[in-house]
Amino acid sequence: MYPSDIQFVVCLSGYFVKDLQAVRQSPTYDPLIDNIPPQTPGFKSVVQAGHAISILIHLPDGAVAVGDCADVIFSGAASRDPLFIAEEHLPILESIVKPRLLGCDVTGFRQNAVKIDGPWPELKCTKLHSAVRYGITQALLAATALVHRCTMAEIISREWGTTLSRHPIDILASCHRNDYLQLDRMIMKRVPMLPHASFVHVHDIGPNGSTLLDYIRTVSERVQNRGTTGYHPRLHFDVYGTIGDLFSDNEDLASFLGRLERSAQPYDLLIESPIIAPTKHEQIRQLASLRQLLRKRSLRVQIVADEWCNTLEDMREFADAGAVDYVQIKMPDLGGIHNSIDAVLYCQEKGIGCCLGGSANETDISARVTAHVALATKPGFLLSKPGIGADEGVMILTNEMLRASALAWRTRTNKL
Repeated sequence: MYPSDIQFVVCLSGYFVKDLQAVRQSPTYDPLIDNIPPQTPGFKSVVQAGHAISILIHLPDGAVAVGDCADVIFSGAASRDPLFIAEEHLPILESIVKPRLLGCDVTGFRQNAVKIDGPWPELKCTKLHSAVRYGITQALLAATALVHRCTMAEIISREWGTTLSRHPIDILASCHRNDYLQLDRMIMKRVPMLPHASFVHVHDIGPNGSTLLDYIRTVSERVQNRGTTGYHPRLHFDVYGTIGDLFSDNEDLASFLGRLERSAQPYDLLIESPIIAPTKHEQIRQLASLRQLLRKRSLRVQIVADEWCNTLEDMREFADAGAVDYVQIKMPDLGGIHNSIDAVLYCQEKGIGCCLGGSANETDISARVTAHVALATKPGFLLSKPGIGADEGVMILTNEMLRASALAWRTRTNKL
């Protein structure tokens, strides 16, 4: 079956984009005033509204499959594709991508996704922007599911030979670190992991890391005091390399992580991006060394990779090196969603944990697709998205997994 028409609609994403390089280099940055100049190519200001492009694939029976092109908050950083400016991609979508999509037989997904994600002769054998590849492959997966009258999770399960999860995958609720009401709501809802709570600049973690230590202790105490009986979440914090900025020596860094682990007790602790090195090779080397040191000291804090771990090949390198306990599979950075599927399965093969993540700057559509990928591949956990309201992202992902699981198992039961 071939599409009857293709439409492209510029729309809103779930958050904003930010110039990470400018923020990290400016101790005076004020997000409400925007008082520093941008440094990453493509940015006109340090913070900009996020946008997306909806890909609408019309099928001959009148059904419409949808996918959303979106990039991550810190676009253009640490080997990522440049900032995604939606209007700039419309001419290529209309003139080059549309004819290709009209010629796609959408009865199967994987082969189409591989072709879309690869080099394009019409573009001098370069690839489409990762955000564009992300959105197109979402729409193609949705189209294949419509053709076969099943869920997207079932299509993935069939084409990759996986077994569907019967239950929702754990979700990391992403909360603003200064919003304790939001944190309390997540505790009330008994989310499996929280609060993410980004620390972007070294000043955010305080002198000698005191602010971060106090915050982790406060979160732990709040869960103990306000959580119901039997609620035992994992605590996760994204520090964007600020600990490495503060402690250049791995011995000192490991000691500080030990203090963070004690502050989090009685809960398990995950720290994302304790270091951001200048190159991928150095990032892998430093994280692998740090992880070995933590194990030598019998520290149980777990390390999550994000920056410099952006593509499927990157994730294979991090996993092969045993550099981390988890990788964040930041789906928009990987381009075609088949790459995220392969990344989850590769991590499982190598015994490395993974977060099927992404960005607050995504959309409800891309989040729902993520839910189906999760059911079919069973990653360690998901990152709540879109937005950083937590409630909305947790609801969208949880409900989509519950509905998809119910539909898939109903179909299986009826066949038996």
